[in-house]
Amino acid sequence: MSKINLINSTFLDHKKTKSELINFIKKSNKLSMGEQCKKYEIEFSKFQKRKFTVMYNSGSSANLGLLQALKNLGYIKTNDKICFSGVTWSTNVMPIIQLGFQPIPVDVNINTLNCDSQNLINILKTYKNIKVFFITNVLGLCSDIDNIRKICNKNKIILIEDNCESFGSEYKKTKLGNYGLASTCSSYVGHHLSTIEGGTVSTDDYELYNMLKIVRAHGWNRNVDYDYRKKLKKNLKVDKFYDLYTFYDLGYNLRPTEINGFIGRKQLKLQSKNISSRMNNFIKFQKIMNSNKNYISIANDKMNILSNFAFPIIKSNKTNIKKIINYFIKSNIEIRPLVAGNITKQPFFKKYVKKNYNLPISDHIHECGFYIPNHSELSNKDINYLKMVLRNI
Repeated sequence: MSKINLINSTFLDHKKTKSELINFIKKSNKLSMGEQCKKYEIEFSKFQKRKFTVMYNSGSSANLGLLQALKNLGYIKTNDKICFSGVTWSTNVMPIIQLGFQPIPVDVNINTLNCDSQNLINILKTYKNIKVFFITNVLGLCSDIDNIRKICNKNKIILIEDNCESFGSEYKKTKLGNYGLASTCSSYVGHHLSTIEGGTVSTDDYELYNMLKIVRAHGWNRNVDYDYRKKLKKNLKVDKFYDLYTFYDLGYNLRPTEINGFIGRKQLKLQSKNISSRMNNFIKFQKIMNSNKNYISIANDKMNILSNFAFPIIKSNKTNIKKIINYFIKSNIEIRPLVAGNITKQPFFKKYVKKNYNLPISDHIHECGFYIPNHSELSNKDINYLKMVLRNI
């Protein structure tokens, strides 16, 4: 059996996409951020069912840009407490530290791999004046994120979502990524929608939308809406000559290219089949694993669409976990740790946060969890082979 990889190709329908990309590059006079990126933002917003989207050069940049924009607007300030999911990616937590906020990890639910409302309630008993909850929607799943939103609203906590692994998932008929004030998404190679490198922030907040654009490009106002730009110039008394070279707030250079925007537009059209395939595969794998008492059952209650990023496997205890991992490797199946495990165990976190946190479920996932491939390019032969291996464990 040839190796089954976590990803098969750079893009969906990669031969056609590459051919169209070559022609696009040949005909283009400009490849820096422009019309293709603008059109992608509009089309992404329509798919996500949000008013606004801002494209960035990566999902990590989108996380950084979102937190900086919230800070620029005064929604949050230095030393504010920001909660985040215990099982998440490094660059969800790094901007919290880099921008001078206090990072507070929240443990997750073992059956959904995601934070639930009780996890948040427990944190609020210990920590006062939480300003933001940056929740990660892991592997296309979520817990009771609707109740989390209610708790956040009641306690005046800004809810934002990392939706990089859950693009297209819906919980109670609402897309994940639409429960908070804003959500980020990655379009790095291997994600649901690949633009090689790329990311987005989506929101319905007009002020935040424009500040996200200011943060994305040096702190200037060239790319913001006309009326917003006019207001900035008037309020700060900027004359016409200096307008294009006035830096209104803190920013970076996090711009994507027209190549990223062009590919994104092509890939968006393929997502319906992609998401459906991932969901169908998940159900097949889940049926096998939920019947095995040696492994944790994964719950997807009330999810009408489950756009699974990769299929999680979590041993009930550490017994033989290394043997199981080696079995998958010897079976020619690419596997990896579940996201990054308990993120507070990572060296960067220990270096900059001098405090130990009790996250027993995140610890369990760290020690006993990994995931296997699930993508729309798996053949029937691949799927049957994966099912056989799952039965064997």
